[in-house]
Amino acid sequence: MSTQILMVIGDRLGKGQHVAVGAEKAGAKVIVIAGVAADMKLGDVMNAEQAQLGISFCGSGGAGAITAQTKYGYKVRYGMRSIEEGETAIAEGCTVLGFGFMDKEELGERLIKAYVKKYPA
Repeated sequence: MSTQILMVIGDRLGKGQHVAVGAEKAGAKVIVIAGVAADMKLGDVMNAEQAQLGISFCGSGGAGAITAQTKYGYKVRYGMRSIEEGETAIAEGCTVLGFGFMDKEELGERLIKAYVKKYPA
């Protein structure tokens, strides 16, 4: 991969570190936004850092994703509960993904692989 993918993670409870480990294993650079309600800062950090991919975690996965879409126009899908839903969303061109709480390494790794498949270097 010639260009490193930058992923931003915003979690309502300040988590997301396990997803970050998986994404880094797949070759991405990751920014985990610190603090409670970090999901609401997702679009701002993605825009400032020119990130290719963002993940919002909260009860529904919607708040941070919808805020990023409204403020910056990112194509989003939210309310997701499985890794496969995230892979499909990336294949369909979404760059902001909203999940219920799911801080798993496998999620980060598979989403980066799906992004590389959709946008080969």
